[in-house]
Amino acid sequence: MNISILYALAAAALFGASTPLAKCLGLSIHPVLLAGLLYLGSGVGLLAVRLLRDKGWQRPRLAPGEWPWLLGAIGFGGVLGPVALMLALTRTPAASASLLLNLESVLTALLAWVVFKENADRRIVLGMAVIVAGGVVLAWPGAGLQLHSLLGPLGVAVACLCWAIDNNLTRKVSASDALFLAGIKGLVAGAVNTALALLLGAQLPGLALLAPTLLVGLLGYGVSLVLFVLALRGLGSARTGAYFSTAPFLGAAIALLVLGEPVTASFWLAAALMAVGVWIHLTEHHAHEHQHEPMAHTHPHVHDEHHQHSHDFAWDGVEPHVHPHQHQPLRHSHAHFPDIHHRHDHP
Repeated sequence: MNISILYALAAAALFGASTPLAKCLGLSIHPVLLAGLLYLGSGVGLLAVRLLRDKGWQRPRLAPGEWPWLLGAIGFGGVLGPVALMLALTRTPAASASLLLNLESVLTALLAWVVFKENADRRIVLGMAVIVAGGVVLAWPGAGLQLHSLLGPLGVAVACLCWAIDNNLTRKVSASDALFLAGIKGLVAGAVNTALALLLGAQLPGLALLAPTLLVGLLGYGVSLVLFVLALRGLGSARTGAYFSTAPFLGAAIALLVLGEPVTASFWLAAALMAVGVWIHLTEHHAHEHQHEPMAHTHPHVHDEHHQHSHDFAWDGVEPHVHPHQHQPLRHSHAHFPDIHHRHDHP
């Protein structure tokens, strides 16, 4: 199995578990403050790991033109998305919110396909349609179309849209250091949301609640995001979003088993539809003859068929390794994803 698929599934597992856990923690924490603390735990923890890994601060290898993409990703995914989700969780059962988070993969794929011109074939489109159908079943109020009953699901949908924009913007910089990308996003987003919550009158919780909140943030938002960036590097936005859409099922299972939330017929119908949509995505296969254009970038790599280059420095033969390298034009055919080397147009 492609290692990028494992990265995406592991990211999904960590994030899926964080949703019902965040609802538990949020019972006594202001929702904006909860969003801030979750990301703050992510940012502080990941940047500390990066400092230890690099034995001190190392300058991030981001080109000047990549910073706007990263700042946009932080704004949508690190600030707006978490706040929308935390507010929605005050009006939505955790199990339903977990399944509705599948909409993130749908919106990610739509934006990747329509706006960023990433390939999404018929199976991706069909899978999205089935997942949307499950979301509609889950969000339908059942006893009259009342605004208050829709605010929670709509809030989750807004959070999914923010994260879909974030995913596509992060894809633009996914060849860079994943620890730095996830860490700086967590630190900035956490600081902004925490400061905003304190200005609104929220109070920091005691250490007994603060410590587990930061830990959930580190694992469910931080480590999960690092793995997600690695998956983006190898799969592209739409496919990574498809694999990541397995996250809500774990979250829903925890909500049902741990929180004891009631199970309805519409919940199981929505779960079945979403499971079919995810299966369609996971079984997609893409292969055709394609042209690689000249490209220069920096990322960890081995000397496979896409990395046949010489070195202008002494190399000890250890792979993978990292250095700036140039790709020459190449035309061939093989099964591939829209990774950092296969972002080409399709006839």
